[in-house]
Amino acid sequence: MTREEFITLSKDHILYLDGATGSNLVKAGMPSGVCPEQWILEHQDVMLQLQKDYVQAGTNILYAPTFTANRVKLAEYHLEKNMTSMIRDLVAISKKAAESTPGHPVYVAGDLTMTGEQLKPMGKMELETLIDIYKEQILCLVDAGADLLVVETMMSLAETRAALIAAKEVCDLPVIATLTFEADGRTLFGTDAKTAAIVLESLGASAIGANCSTGPAQMENIISEMVSHTRIPVIAKPNAGLPFLDENGTTCYNMEAEEFAEEMEVLVNAGATILGGCCGTTPEFIRQIHERFGTDAKVAASRRPDGIRYLTSERITHSFGLDDGFFVVGERINPTGKKALQAQLREGSFEKVIQFAEEQEACGAKVLDINMGMSGIDEKASMLRALEEVIGVTNLPLSLDSSYVEVLEAALRNYPGRALVNSVSLETEKFEKLLPIVAKYGAMFILLPLSDAGLPKDIEEKKEIIHKIYDRALSLGMCKEDIVVDGLVATVGANPKAALETLETIRYCKENGFATICGLSNISFAMPERSFVNTAFLTLAIQAGLTMAIANPSQELLMSCALAADLLLNKEEAALRYIEYAGGVRERREEKEAELAKKLALLENQGTTAKTGTAGNAAKEATADNGPQISEMQDKLKTAVLKGNRNGIVKITKEALESGEKPAELLNQVLLPAINQVGEFFDQGKYFLPQLIASAEAMKNSIEVLEPLLQTGGTGEEMPVVVIATVEGDIHDIGKNLVALMLKNHGFHVIDLGKDVPQAKILESAKEHHAEFIALSALMTTTMQRMREIVAAAKEEGITAKIIIGGAVITQEYADEIGADGYSKDAADAVKLAKSLM
Repeated sequence: MTREEFITLSKDHILYLDGATGSNLVKAGMPSGVCPEQWILEHQDVMLQLQKDYVQAGTNILYAPTFTANRVKLAEYHLEKNMTSMIRDLVAISKKAAESTPGHPVYVAGDLTMTGEQLKPMGKMELETLIDIYKEQILCLVDAGADLLVVETMMSLAETRAALIAAKEVCDLPVIATLTFEADGRTLFGTDAKTAAIVLESLGASAIGANCSTGPAQMENIISEMVSHTRIPVIAKPNAGLPFLDENGTTCYNMEAEEFAEEMEVLVNAGATILGGCCGTTPEFIRQIHERFGTDAKVAASRRPDGIRYLTSERITHSFGLDDGFFVVGERINPTGKKALQAQLREGSFEKVIQFAEEQEACGAKVLDINMGMSGIDEKASMLRALEEVIGVTNLPLSLDSSYVEVLEAALRNYPGRALVNSVSLETEKFEKLLPIVAKYGAMFILLPLSDAGLPKDIEEKKEIIHKIYDRALSLGMCKEDIVVDGLVATVGANPKAALETLETIRYCKENGFATICGLSNISFAMPERSFVNTAFLTLAIQAGLTMAIANPSQELLMSCALAADLLLNKEEAALRYIEYAGGVRERREEKEAELAKKLALLENQGTTAKTGTAGNAAKEATADNGPQISEMQDKLKTAVLKGNRNGIVKITKEALESGEKPAELLNQVLLPAINQVGEFFDQGKYFLPQLIASAEAMKNSIEVLEPLLQTGGTGEEMPVVVIATVEGDIHDIGKNLVALMLKNHGFHVIDLGKDVPQAKILESAKEHHAEFIALSALMTTTMQRMREIVAAAKEEGITAKIIIGGAVITQEYADEIGADGYSKDAADAVKLAKSLM
């Protein structure tokens, strides 16, 4: 099947996927702990009958049972060398089922999912390694005769991108992709539905959506967000409600087929046109929704509107149209003219890069430009490191800025959002090499109206260049909304008409539907008091229709005048933006005045106390508060934990010790309160899994420096032993690893037994180490029953350790039902629970 054929198949029609595979195979006798693909091959009749039943129920697209048939997952069963033959035989089962109903065409989708190993910096896997893993699996699926590919049950947008990039580089099959979302509407890694949909559509997915996660009703907002921000078909493949255990300990779901079909109405009304079922659903569920909705798709109430542009990070989207508020692309992460930044980059330090990112976001930038162009460093390696560091401290979308095509390609490949590329011109290398790369990765780009001949001689040549690049972009599948034209600002000191010519370009672009951008510094070059010239020019440009500018957002005059210009032009919500910014200016001014007053008081105290020999205490007295003060070094260390600065925290910890800080105080007064605050941010939805892991690892690195200097963990008491494991049959360990790390950071002695751990090993380890706690994790409904068995066995053997449980499918009700001592919803909560049970 080609992408065009998929578009035709899905246009104005409802397509039906299949339902659950795993839960139905368990009913058919598949035990926990086995390789599902191998069990299927040993019981082909079970799989064939299940898929024939789906076809009979109305399925148009069958998922081949190749879900975890990649070399990483198969290696857990020592089957990785059999991958090619296994995939061939698994696809053959689905193709045989697809052919079982003549006259009803059914297509087979090769199924891919996450490998279970995390990408750097959260994990150890390199992006190129993951792309290669997906390529191997995809090539096997193509050779086996899959009609299309599905990337499903994804929690990470970055890993989903890797799968789409892999597919794009080895085949022409259409790719559909679905992610799984938490109750807060975000993936485990913090991506919202809108952002995921925008990124994946721009990357070339033929359809996007959600699977697993919830029952149909709880999926409505996710589907609605995806529908209203994209133009491709949207998939809804929810569970049969919520899981529970019956009296026999069997995992069941709380919705029957008829109720499921009724609830699916909200998803169809929201605009979903590709329907199916996930955990707990059966062929009867597919039959019910097929009978209820037929094949004619309803017209969605709201799809992506024309004229709206989207830039995204991995977690948020910045959308804008030509009449929306002006915004700034922060320019400061650029070594040109910044000697201190250049010196740091040559030393491999990115402290100022992080500082500039945080400061520019605080000052109101909506996008951050990243440029690593300087001599004496590897620009590509520095760009990738800068991306990693900046992504760790801000959710703002990024503009990727380089003169070299290979640097920009590497950055686009690694960036887990939808970036702005700075820039594409008519110069041969940029026009012929870079523009196709921008299209491949689904980015937006700044169109710089230059050619090999240099600057255009007049406005007409400038227009000609704009349209040549625009036409080429259209031929590559891009659209006008993917382009931001640079107004090409010259110096008014050399060309008195420079501002007028740029304003004419901006007006022309606005009239022809192009977004615009410009840099401000050129206009005032060699002029006195340049900020006045820059600011005046900016307000004129905004009136002419300028969309954004590359500028320093810490310049209050420039930012306040830009917001005031929007206010005077009556742009939507401009008054609120101006008032909010003005309030922030006033607060910053008052803070500066208070700081100045404090310093003056300090100087006065020093003069007064010098005669009595107590000048050394003056600083503490001048800054004394009603509560304990935190020193500058302690504050720096706390910030390193809050920001997840795992690379710099070792140096900061050593500096704190050298300055006279006591190890126990650093642990108890800085590190532990900081990680508790991180946990609170996670609970409040301010932080997501990547920030939680980064902060926990930063704290771990700091503790490793302090540990040799501490007695009994610096707390004055011996902390208890915790034996932690993912239960037998379950090979998921992201959450379990984070719980172990957080418990270690709080001083617990953690014995981590890993994943897929037999009951006997867990109990033996608890006895051997005199554990006070046993912590159990399970992600799957098929393995949560192991927890009940361990709790019962522990009581029988007289083990007194308290048992705490957690995982995606676990609830407080289940913990109470099986007699566990506690349930935690996440890693931060696990620490609180363990401390409360001590």
